[in-house]
Amino acid sequence: MRPGISLREDFDGERLRRLARQTKDAAQARRLLALASIYDGGSRSDAARLGNVTLQIVRDWVMRFNERGPEGLINGKAPGQQSRLNDQQRVALAQAIERGPTPYLDGVVRWRLCDLAQWLWEEFRVSVSEQTLSREVRAMGYRKLAARPKHHAQDPQASEDFKKASPPQWPRLPPEQPEENG
Repeated sequence: MRPGISLREDFDGERLRRLARQTKDAAQARRLLALASIYDGGSRSDAARLGNVTLQIVRDWVMRFNERGPEGLINGKAPGQQSRLNDQQRVALAQAIERGPTPYLDGVVRWRLCDLAQWLWEEFRVSVSEQTLSREVRAMGYRKLAARPKHHAQDPQASEDFKKASPPQWPRLPPEQPEENG
């Protein structure tokens, strides 16, 4: 049986226990205590039982601890899937949004997400869902704006007359005069 990967020498079991008491992250504390048992001469199997994990996971903890110290034992956020659009495509998308559609070329009079997704496919052969495209467009600083509908027979003069202020119905009182003491 070959020996396990050795732990870094700048820590010991007592120091890891102290760090485990101070941390607010329960998972990190559990990992630190498992590694502390190895520092104190326990086996990797004992550390796996203490951490309630398999030997492979203890090995992964040792590798992360050796590489980054106690901070390596904190769960990081998963990076997620990479963006489908690169910087060049984002710049072209922003220019297309700013320029607006050309009705006889693009076949639309205003951009919708489905239209922009189709434009991206035709320009770059990149397939993007509307949800993903919405997230990208919002990250670029754009928001959905829609003009208020206007009836074709609306009279602009009637609108202006309606907006004019009506005369007040209650007459204003004259300002009070200070009383003279005599």
